[in-house]
Amino acid sequence: MTTQVALVGGTGKLGRIIHGVIDDLDGFEVRNVLGSASDLGELDGADLIVDASTPAVSVEVVRAALERGINILIGTSGWSQERISLVRPLQASAGTGVVFIPNFSIGSALGTALAATAARFFPFAEIIETHRDTKIDSPSGTAVRTAELMADAREAEGPFHAPHVDQRARGQQVSGIPVHSLRRPGVIARQEAILSGAGETLTIVHDTVDSAAAYAPGIRLALPFARDARELVVGLENVIDLGARS
Repeated sequence: MTTQVALVGGTGKLGRIIHGVIDDLDGFEVRNVLGSASDLGELDGADLIVDASTPAVSVEVVRAALERGINILIGTSGWSQERISLVRPLQASAGTGVVFIPNFSIGSALGTALAATAARFFPFAEIIETHRDTKIDSPSGTAVRTAELMADAREAEGPFHAPHVDQRARGQQVSGIPVHSLRRPGVIARQEAILSGAGETLTIVHDTVDSAAAYAPGIRLALPFARDARELVVGLENVIDLGARS
């Protein structure tokens, strides 16, 4: 039986990559492609909704999926733990699978997991994330997810030291970690998690140099996972079982 997919934001950069993966994936078919102004009634009849829209539209798409009892895979950025916490009771009531993937790159998932593993050993941490100048939101969803997992890992040790964060130049605090966002042309994506302690610094860097090649393997894994999910899951690390905290 072929899984019929409603793809929201299918004409955007990520949406086009997802569309290409679905076209090549046995057992999946794009039923219809929705834009930001589409009537969400077009989601009716789908077996799986894939959201690659914008942060503002994504909220309505997730709500529509829950109301219809259709599983949803969300690749749209901007979903923090705080925003996801509002979805949890709705998901529990609906019993619908909801899967948030801030970044489909397996290398990025590994980088985030490594940063979370290292976090409890270093009292200082900052994140620098770089994306192309056309990216709407900042910090990136990947940086937010990384900071949240790093802070969770330090629960027993206490928060990171972040001096002078009252100064705007120190970046935006996410879970107590200063995050610095660069937006410039000619870049796809880069993240640096910089952890420091007495006499040493550990820098974990992930670069995306070809978005289609980098994201496709993770998308292929996430699609059947989201189709079969019965709970709310956050992060590709839980799809590929890296042992990171959900």
